[in-house]
Amino acid sequence: MAHPPVQQPAAVQPVRVWDLPTRLFHWTLALAVVGSVVTAKIGGNAMVWHFRLGYVVFALLAFRLLWGLFGGRWSRFASFLYTPGAVVRYLRGQARPGEHLEVGHSPLGSLSVFALLALLAVQVGTGLVSDDEIANVGPLNRHVATDIGLAATGWHKEWGSNILIGLVVLHVAAILFYFVGRKVNLIRPMLSGDKLLPPGTPVSADGAGRRAFAALLLALCAAGVAWVVLR
Repeated sequence: MAHPPVQQPAAVQPVRVWDLPTRLFHWTLALAVVGSVVTAKIGGNAMVWHFRLGYVVFALLAFRLLWGLFGGRWSRFASFLYTPGAVVRYLRGQARPGEHLEVGHSPLGSLSVFALLALLAVQVGTGLVSDDEIANVGPLNRHVATDIGLAATGWHKEWGSNILIGLVVLHVAAILFYFVGRKVNLIRPMLSGDKLLPPGTPVSADGAGRRAFAALLLALCAAGVAWVVLR
């Protein structure tokens, strides 16, 4: 009796998905966010570092906004701004040829990314104009009315902080779900930059020139943040 042919696994190869600037942004932002939450919970003298880490997050967000326009192929916002139809196809497992819904940020992953970036932007903004009426005043508080500053402080310390912690926990839970439930390691590519993907998958540019350009953008963002908070 003839046996059916054994189906060979599809050929894959390492493909640069996450360029070095994106990876450094990701891990530096993670450390800065964790540090800002911890220093806020400690309070007292640790608030000096809470503000400093907030400025780091500010500069990183500004950089990510620019890198979302000029970064590597899969770091650009255009690569993970999905239509509702694409989201539905992803959930049904019916991706069209060439859509590459699992290469960079998946449709669900992109929602998490945009939510986290938006919330961090709100947290930075409210922190800049905050006033706890004790010892900590944001550098831009003098430019807003007292009621606005107090409302911003309330959001920053309560709702904003709690939602941020919730999103971080959800993000970690999603990584664990993919690793345990789907046998997909989302952390390794964010360390090495590469994923094993079919030949022909578009590659993110990650050469020395791109990295130098990213360093210039980050320096400009840091200078801009320093100008905003120190003037």
